[in-house]
Amino acid sequence: MRKIAITIRKYIIHFIDFFYIKPIRRIIPESLFRYFFCGSANMVFDWCLYFVLYNFVFAKEIFHLPFLAISPHIAAFVFSFPVSFVTGFLLGKYISFQGSSLRGHTQLMRYGMVTGSNILINYFGLKILVEQMGIFPTPSKMIVSLVCTVFSYVMQRYFTFSKRL
Repeated sequence: MRKIAITIRKYIIHFIDFFYIKPIRRIIPESLFRYFFCGSANMVFDWCLYFVLYNFVFAKEIFHLPFLAISPHIAAFVFSFPVSFVTGFLLGKYISFQGSSLRGHTQLMRYGMVTGSNILINYFGLKILVEQMGIFPTPSKMIVSLVCTVFSYVMQRYFTFSKRL
């Protein structure tokens, strides 16, 4: 099983590095490029999973539990988030930030903390930009996403997947 995982990892890295051409190499470090590539791929995967869950699994209908009713867009988020959380962690650990000396469970806990922080940054950033400053929601989301991307990269590189000497 381990050989299969190593082979898959090599193919993914080879695929990503195919797009890491000379002009980009001069501007962007390899780990940053891989981080953006993996993050973008994981985001698109999450969007597709959300779309399928919302439109076909929950069929745009209220999801009823014995003790709670959940709107379909929230149910799709609740079920897609754990999947994209795991794929994002695995891509970060094995593709973007290889060679961390931290144990896997420590990395996972730290990854969860950074993800939780991003959820808070999104929430409060949108509250401030839209409700307090009167900026339209879509540009506000774009601004907050940029802040989260920079924050995530720094935190993942130097905290979650840090290399201790």
